[in-house]
Amino acid sequence: MKLHYLQHVPFEGLANIENWARVRGFSITGTRLYAGANPPALDAVDWLVVMGGPMNIYEESSYPWLKEEKKFIEKAIQSGKVVLGICLGAQLIADVLGGRVYRNPHKEIGWFNVSLTPEARASRLFSVLPDRFTAFHWHGDTFHLPPGAERTAESEACAVQAFQYDGGRVTGLQFHLESSGESIRLLISHCRDELTAGAYIQDEGTILSRPQHILEISRNMNLFLDRLKGAFPACSAEVSSGR
Repeated sequence: MKLHYLQHVPFEGLANIENWARVRGFSITGTRLYAGANPPALDAVDWLVVMGGPMNIYEESSYPWLKEEKKFIEKAIQSGKVVLGICLGAQLIADVLGGRVYRNPHKEIGWFNVSLTPEARASRLFSVLPDRFTAFHWHGDTFHLPPGAERTAESEACAVQAFQYDGGRVTGLQFHLESSGESIRLLISHCRDELTAGAYIQDEGTILSRPQHILEISRNMNLFLDRLKGAFPACSAEVSSGR
């Protein structure tokens, strides 16, 4: 199995997804979009993981590679690949599938609870997660649910925290389960200016003082990815993009 990831900034990589994938025997490749690299041919991809980043999906004038990235994501979905988006990645997938991305009423940064929806409890993927769990967050945008998608998680600050499409083959997570202690420290180092006063923004000390949550999200990420791998052991059939 071949896992390929799209990376938007040097400080937001696969983190614990890489550990999981290597143990399960995946080959791993990545496209560093911020450095001008181009995605590979789709036959080099079984799983596509779209990572986070501090830019917004509508900032194509500042980040011109966003336009081609969206086309690549759409082709991956149409080609039957497993596609997982995290934070910005979830927003990009939502946009490609026809959901509008916009500013959330609140920025959400730090450790906050996420609750599953009734649709998630009936999902073969999300039902492996606890009904309520702590996740790491760092986002200011949200999105309308794309046509044909199911809302699978919510938080107090953000109504759409996750969705699944085509039975979960295409999934978006607004929150972070992949984060490691190192990836969180890197994010703080590069985006510390966002840690301003806010109802759902924790300070640096609070964020870094919760190592138990890192163990929790790692466990939940592994559970979720194992379920995803079992549900879609091989994806190659042509499917509709849902538009």
